[in-house]
Amino acid sequence: MDFSKLDGLIPAVVQDDGTGDVLMVGFMNEEALQKTRESGFATFFSRSRGALWTKGETSGNRLQVNKILVDCDDDTVLLRVTALGDGVACHTGERSCFYRNLE
Repeated sequence: MDFSKLDGLIPAVVQDDGTGDVLMVGFMNEEALQKTRESGFATFFSRSRGALWTKGETSGNRLQVNKILVDCDDDTVLLRVTALGDGVACHTGERSCFYRNLE
């Protein structure tokens, strides 16, 4: 993976493996990607906190990773996941972070 373009980070698009819905986008550094691969659960790098976080570690709405796809430039990943818990991926309580139309 090419972590050089965004100061050591790559975008990680999260897609529901069953429905195809895009649930969220996060960022990963090398450590987050490695932890995701080892644990089988989506782990990201929080730019605001400057630390790793595993989705759902407090809410229980974890994202079980079924497959990791890499884009043609090796600088973005697509996580195909099963949403566990309530199936909520967004911190607002919505299933997906993409629930609003741009007006």
